[in-house]
Amino acid sequence: LQFTEEKLGQAEKTELDAHFESLLARADCTKNWTEKILRQTEVLLQPNPSARVEEFLYEKLDRKVPSRVTNGELLAQYMTEAANDFGPGTPYGKTLIKVGETQRRLGAAERDFIHSASLNFLTPLRNFLEGDWRTISKERRILQNRRLDLDACKARLKKAKAAEAKAAVTF
Repeated sequence: LQFTEEKLGQAEKTELDAHFESLLARADCTKNWTEKILRQTEVLLQPNPSARVEEFLYEKLDRKVPSRVTNGELLAQYMTEAANDFGPGTPYGKTLIKVGETQRRLGAAERDFIHSASLNFLTPLRNFLEGDWRTISKERRILQNRRLDLDACKARLKKAKAAEAKAAVTF
């Protein structure tokens, strides 16, 4: 009732400290940007949406995500197989072997980068959103409910005093 009356402009609202309000605004801003950065980093690291969903499900089920071959590693495998078909002694075969080995190292480096970025960058962001932010939200709701209770009590006290004054005038 107090909340509705405040929204309709029919009840007084106890204002929170300005510094505290700015902290709440900063917390909201931090949460919003953290969510955007987290989502976009996940898109960058894994552009395939179905693979991201699969990884998410494995994560929620506390299962190990199966290792995927990166595009660079797959290309390296094709080049090596092609080099063996053409003959490793031919100029084209030698070139494919060299380039394939380089692609394999690039693919392995990409896999290490994805793993490292996930572990060292995305995990702290998720921990903030799933831990700290939930705590902030819970405490904010508690504070809001207590403030509404306080304002409702103030309104009842004001009405009681007005009724008391009115009764005193009548006698």
